[in-house]
Amino acid sequence: MSLRSNKRTVDLQVITDWVTDGARVLDLGCGRGVLLQELAQQKKTQGIGVDLDIDKIGACVRRGLAAYQGDMMSFMAEFDDNHFGHVICSRTLEEVDSPATVIAEALRVGRSLTVGFANYGYWKNRLDALLRGRKPRNDVFNTTWGESRPANPLTIADFEDFCASHGYTIARRVHLRGDWKTPATRLPNLRAGYALYEITR
Repeated sequence: MSLRSNKRTVDLQVITDWVTDGARVLDLGCGRGVLLQELAQQKKTQGIGVDLDIDKIGACVRRGLAAYQGDMMSFMAEFDDNHFGHVICSRTLEEVDSPATVIAEALRVGRSLTVGFANYGYWKNRLDALLRGRKPRNDVFNTTWGESRPANPLTIADFEDFCASHGYTIARRVHLRGDWKTPATRLPNLRAGYALYEITR
């Protein structure tokens, strides 16, 4: 199995375990709908996705999923408080203009928010920046600068400080090493390549 497949498999497994059977789910930055489809099949969820990319929304529709092409903030504004059981931001927060605003709105429309991100504080990323003076390129960030998407990378320490300062409760967390599957139980900000959190207000 390729590393790309491993990453997707871990996301699916962890998030699926955390989502309640039959829940309403909103996937922010849903991509081609792989996660929503998995949740619908495994947990019988009522899901809807949002993404800016029209081709990805088209892929969701072909999978038989509900999806909206457009701005996630405008879309969330249409819903009442706690409309969704779960809101998911899997590898999305790094790409939004104002992560704090998105998180606050996600926790208004949803009872919980699941966040997944590559940890920029991973030791190999630090070495790449310190010793090579280059953009990190390793098993966590495996693309060249020209192919890279994250515009605002974050670390586990950044995210946990953010939650504490905003009064958000971390209900669950999973930290994985650079292989994307082995738990990193000690010094996660240094040793983990990928992190998943479930937070609530």
